Amino acid sequence: MYIPKQFLITDQQEAISFMQRYSFATIVTVSDGVPSATHLPFVVSQRDDKIILTSHFAKVNPQAAEILNGKPLVIFIEPHAYISPKHYETEQSVPTWNYIAIHAYGTTTLIENPEQKAELLEHTIQFYEADYLKQWAALPQDFKLNMMKGITGFEIVVDELQGKKKLSQNKTEKERDNIINELSNKPDSNEKEIAAYMSKLK
Repeated sequence: MYIPKQFLITDQQEAISFMQRYSFATIVTVSDGVPSATHLPFVVSQRDDKIILTSHFAKVNPQAAEILNGKPLVIFIEPHAYISPKHYETEQSVPTWNYIAIHAYGTTTLIENPEQKAELLEHTIQFYEADYLKQWAALPQDFKLNMMKGITGFEIVVDELQGKKKLSQNKTEKERDNIINELSNKPDSNEKEIAAYMSKLK
């Protein structure tokens, strides 16, 4: 990912927190020169100072058979907002877009053992809807095993993390204030969140 120096995220914990908050991500793999992408919920955790991304494909998804080929890319991006040139102090200005994005690359291991698959699903439920764990535990074992046969679980140990935080850092304080004030009053949650992230930089 192209990252000008002023937009680089250097704090790894900041990047991890962002991935955990916006954890519905896109995984990209390449086979025979052709990229494939699937949109999946990820559980982002740390183990022995390593960042671990866990998720699962539907087994019938062709990308599930490609994930061990090369190094997958997982893209976390959200929120984002259009930035109008009306906020700038000079007339010779153009529109742009503010956003935050994290690209994670790593080594994949498949999770095929039924017990490990069950643990993966329980961790996923715990992360996204802990209240559902009780209902999941009460489901018939045959039903759960049949469901697990239809998925390919995996974990990615991240070995390269690229973070970009493009929030008008290259603009004047007055211009940034103009953008924050407008986006804060927009009805769209994306725009409000960008305004909040911009305010944290002040």
